[in-house]
Amino acid sequence: MIPNYRYKPGTYYLMVYIITYALWFPAAYLSFHDDSGLYMLLTLIGLITPFFVALFMIYTSKNSDLKKDFINRFINLRLINPKVLLAFILLMPLTVLVSIFLSLPFGGSTSQFQFAEGYSFSSGFVPAYLTLILASIFEELGWRGYGFESLQSRHTFFTASIVFSILWSLWHFPLIFVNNMYQYEIFHENIWYAVNFFVSIIPMGVIISWIYIKNGKSVLAAILIHISINFLQEALQMTQFAKCIETVVITAVAAIILASDKKMFFSKGHLDAERI
Repeated sequence: MIPNYRYKPGTYYLMVYIITYALWFPAAYLSFHDDSGLYMLLTLIGLITPFFVALFMIYTSKNSDLKKDFINRFINLRLINPKVLLAFILLMPLTVLVSIFLSLPFGGSTSQFQFAEGYSFSSGFVPAYLTLILASIFEELGWRGYGFESLQSRHTFFTASIVFSILWSLWHFPLIFVNNMYQYEIFHENIWYAVNFFVSIIPMGVIISWIYIKNGKSVLAAILIHISINFLQEALQMTQFAKCIETVVITAVAAIILASDKKMFFSKGHLDAERI
């Protein structure tokens, strides 16, 4: 914990939501009425907002230890446990393959195992692959740099992981109204596919939180995980129905991790340290 500093989760998440929504809802309108690409600029700024707010919270705290901790968790490679990170990076492709395989008895096509010819969304003047990378970097710099830390400073890791994952999921809501964005595309394909997207973020958020903690709270590790997940979801011709099955598979993985590491998830030792 950071000496002489009390995290402010309410302030952080309120600012992130207000600023992001104030950008994304106008972006949604402009995506249908303006060809200049301004809507995409607003969308990108919204994606970066968690980082900007975290930076604001940290550098106005006047706490040098908080600033040093943020920088250290971003650049310190020694925090990363290569075995844990590699295990996760190998596990995620397996969940995708298993999900596609399980979809076959329900009419899923074996073509899902083939590489995708393009991305499932458009991001205007910004290449789709760059959007995936930038979103991963700046989201995690904000979410892990301050957001998750602010929650776990007051709750067990389990509670912090669940609350964070729900907040992270709902934060994406306005994107279902932004033309050509992934959330917009699946919402108009089938509303239940959009519901699945929001639900899937919750167990995934728990898993990422666990990996993040096991890697010494390395923000860089969280960024690498986020990037790998984003590109993995775009790599194969996986249908949205298979992604619904994937949510079940990921939930099972999260449950196994939780059951196998109860001591870490439900420990209150860090809370005692905070009170001291």
